[in-house]
Amino acid sequence: MFEKESVMDRREALTYLGGAAAGLAAFSGSTVRARDEQESHPHAEHFTKCAKACADCMSSCGSCYSHCVGLVTGGKQDHVKAMKSCVDCAELCATAAKLASRHSFYATIACEACAKTCDECATMCEKFPDDRHMAACAKACTDCAAACRDMIKHIQA
Repeated sequence: MFEKESVMDRREALTYLGGAAAGLAAFSGSTVRARDEQESHPHAEHFTKCAKACADCMSSCGSCYSHCVGLVTGGKQDHVKAMKSCVDCAELCATAAKLASRHSFYATIACEACAKTCDECATMCEKFPDDRHMAACAKACTDCAAACRDMIKHIQA
């Protein structure tokens, strides 16, 4: 009796595996079509440029946040606001990058928030012009805000 159940279990498992393979094949085909549709989107270049600027800014803000944590724990309390701004900016940049990269309907909303946050973060970091981490973060924020606004402008045109 055990052998029969084992054979039945194998057949059932193969049926499920076959169904899963068919599902994956169908999904991969739709992924390729979705990618082709995105690349032919009239604003694809602007989405891509924005997503890259947001991802770069996220990375720069994350690094600057870590840098500020070290400064704050070392007693430089004047970096607290910049530290908080950097970590929040990195989060918004990450969201905007993800939405822009997939040409989401919500990319403009995220990028509006991202641009405003980047403006504020850049202002905070520019208060420390002699600090290379802070200067790099301010530049990344300025570039990101510009790319977000450029994408929004082209989408709304």
